[in-house]
Amino acid sequence: MAPGVEEELAASEILRGIARHLNCLNEDGKSTRKRTLESIKKETIDKKLPSFVLQEVFSVLLKPLLKCLADPTERCRETAILMMTEFIRFVPNPEASLSFLMPCLAQRLGDKDLHEPSEELRLTIMEMLSLIIEVCGKHLAPYLDDMISILQRTIVDPFPEVKRESCKCTVRFAQNVPEHFHMQAESLVKPLMQTIAHQHSRVRVSVIEATGAVIQHGTGKNVDDVLSHLAQRLFDDSPQVRRAITLVVGDWLLHLRDRYSYFAKLIPLLLSGINDEIPEIRLQAVDLWRQVGSQWEKENEDDIKDKLDFLLTPPSHYPTGEERPGLGCRELVVRNLSKLVPAISNDLTDWLASTRIRTSQLLYVLLLHAEDHCTQHLQPVLALLYRACSDAEKDVVRNCLKAAQLLGTFVPLEILLNLLLDRVTDPTTSSHPWAPLKVMSAVLGGCSKSLLQPHLQQIASTLAQPDVCQEYQQVMYLEQLLACVDVLLQQCEADVGPVSLQLLQVLVAVQSLSTEPQLSEKALESVRLLCKVQGLPSLMELYRQHMAQLLDWLYASINSWSSYTPQRLQLHIIMVQSGPVVGEFVGQLMPLLHICLQSDKDPEMRMNFFTMLAKLLLDAKNTLDSQGHFQNESEKFVSDVLLPNLIWQAGRTAGAVRTAALSCLLAVLHGGTISPAQLLGLEQKLSPQVLSALEEDSPMARTLACRSLATMLGLIGSELHPEALNKIYPELLKRLDDSSEGVRQVALQTIGLWLSNLNKNYNAEVFSSHLEFLFQQLLLHLDDPDSSVQDQVLGVLKQGSTVHPALLKKEVVAVRDKQRSPLYCDQLLQHLGSLTN
Repeated sequence: MAPGVEEELAASEILRGIARHLNCLNEDGKSTRKRTLESIKKETIDKKLPSFVLQEVFSVLLKPLLKCLADPTERCRETAILMMTEFIRFVPNPEASLSFLMPCLAQRLGDKDLHEPSEELRLTIMEMLSLIIEVCGKHLAPYLDDMISILQRTIVDPFPEVKRESCKCTVRFAQNVPEHFHMQAESLVKPLMQTIAHQHSRVRVSVIEATGAVIQHGTGKNVDDVLSHLAQRLFDDSPQVRRAITLVVGDWLLHLRDRYSYFAKLIPLLLSGINDEIPEIRLQAVDLWRQVGSQWEKENEDDIKDKLDFLLTPPSHYPTGEERPGLGCRELVVRNLSKLVPAISNDLTDWLASTRIRTSQLLYVLLLHAEDHCTQHLQPVLALLYRACSDAEKDVVRNCLKAAQLLGTFVPLEILLNLLLDRVTDPTTSSHPWAPLKVMSAVLGGCSKSLLQPHLQQIASTLAQPDVCQEYQQVMYLEQLLACVDVLLQQCEADVGPVSLQLLQVLVAVQSLSTEPQLSEKALESVRLLCKVQGLPSLMELYRQHMAQLLDWLYASINSWSSYTPQRLQLHIIMVQSGPVVGEFVGQLMPLLHICLQSDKDPEMRMNFFTMLAKLLLDAKNTLDSQGHFQNESEKFVSDVLLPNLIWQAGRTAGAVRTAALSCLLAVLHGGTISPAQLLGLEQKLSPQVLSALEEDSPMARTLACRSLATMLGLIGSELHPEALNKIYPELLKRLDDSSEGVRQVALQTIGLWLSNLNKNYNAEVFSSHLEFLFQQLLLHLDDPDSSVQDQVLGVLKQGSTVHPALLKKEVVAVRDKQRSPLYCDQLLQHLGSLTN
């Protein structure tokens, strides 16, 4: 609309009024220039003039005002900038000023040298530039070079607020002149990437938004230059920054012209947002990803028509709590998975824990999308899982095990087991031998019962192989072995019946190798669970079911046993845990014991076995002799096993073995597993060895030998020939001078038993010399400094007084006056007198 005459006159009037002021702008006095600018402002801007009048006035004032941008006084520069900003906002044709304005601004802000020293004024100029972009739009196209030079410099400006305003200008400028912007967009990438890690989160957000616009409206060749920087911002502490990344990447996936070329690189960035800790970002990422998938479906409808029609039903046993992604989303992941897996593998080894955690989360999301298409990438995926499950970060391990469960859900188990079991049987190819077991337990946890059941035999047999269940003592390895058994029990329950033996073998092996009480207790709990799922009332029933096979399993390797082999402990565990059931299989057990207790076998192993047998034989009716079968074998056990191990050999180790064998002999005698008739038949072989043991260096061995003699006397003393009896007491008398008080007491008790077993077959007159020597030695100890020994000797002499009272009286009278305290002799004489009466 053409201006009216009145408006033209008004414009002329104002221009005449300010003409005299314009000359003052060239004055040297800064106060004069400031007053002049203020006066011009009052005459123009402040009067709210019509737009046509302002346009005319602005066309005259533009050059003087631009000249003021170089004024040395900051106040003058500021007033000039504010005036130009107001003129641009209200004039009808602001683009008319661009030919002078843009080169001047480019010179002021876009030069390598910083011409505007004031941060606040640089910000004000950028705000004015932002207004210019808004009101001039496409008219800025001829000034592309000037605009780019300004943005290049201000994006890296030292003042954070200038950076932010520059980024806003970049976004608006790219949107207003997209057909020209792409020619120079590349030159903004470098300054943006220099600023993307700025310490202020608001600056980082602005840079990310500007980067989104530059790539979106650029040539598309610089995506690779910015991806690594954007990926780093995924770990930013500021939720606003992560949200900006999500929005920018989602926009690229939806609208970038060459997006199909960059799907493999952009998809991970967006999917990482699905696991963000902030709910808003998660929802945003999910919504954008759904849009991307839907758009891809529409664009490729012809290629996926069959899948749209027939593949809408989710797989059976789909992970609980997970919503199945749309077909477009799934197809996008499947088609790019071959490029994503190597990148995932690489990032899972990153030195930053945060990177590894995010990558492990992404792996789970990718496998959830890929479903059964994971099969094509199974080997590299398993390889990275083996490595990642040994990570120091618990979150990485947890996420990777969740991913492994998805493999069990989606991938045919037969294919998985072919790869997993090979690695389990040859774990040396992994840096951590337990890693394949850990992955396998997670995989099995993701399988359904119906899919797992046909492969139970293969899995259990592999776990029970000696190379798998008996090779490593690492706590972590044993924990994972136990985890594999537990997952089979939990998943298959009663169906584990056919592999119950193999699972029990593994659990026994874990207990035998474990050095941690807690782990052993866990393994025992798993044994109880094995009973429970099969409906068995107790451990004894489980062992009754498998004892024969377990003993055969152990017998196969018996020739290689030593104190260091786990089979020794496995037999120990089986014998202890089976309780009375072991007594039902004595016939099968004894050959094992005979072989591993031969005198040429490992001394430490023999010692351990004798100690174990001693404990069991003390409660023989509830263990080895529960069926009375061990008694049939006891004579042979004593003669073929115990006696050879009682033969003296030099060395402390040999002495320790003899001590253990004596403890076992005492348990046999005490436990009632050998009859008096059997013992009587063995006496001639047994007594010399036991009497010899009274001279052992170990007080414990001497004590055990005394107790063994006492027990033998209690069982068969009355049946022994006098000559056999007369060989016993001299050795016992020697022990009365033993350095160990315990040995002395037991020796006295045994002498008392010896005297009590002298029956009518023992002619006191014929063997009076033996009795005389015995009484003399005992009377010597009746004068012992220890009153308790005196009391015990007195009791023994009273016990033996009935054998030959006259002889004893004679000996007492002979020594009475020689003793320090004749009190005990007087008591003994009084006792003998009562017998005579």
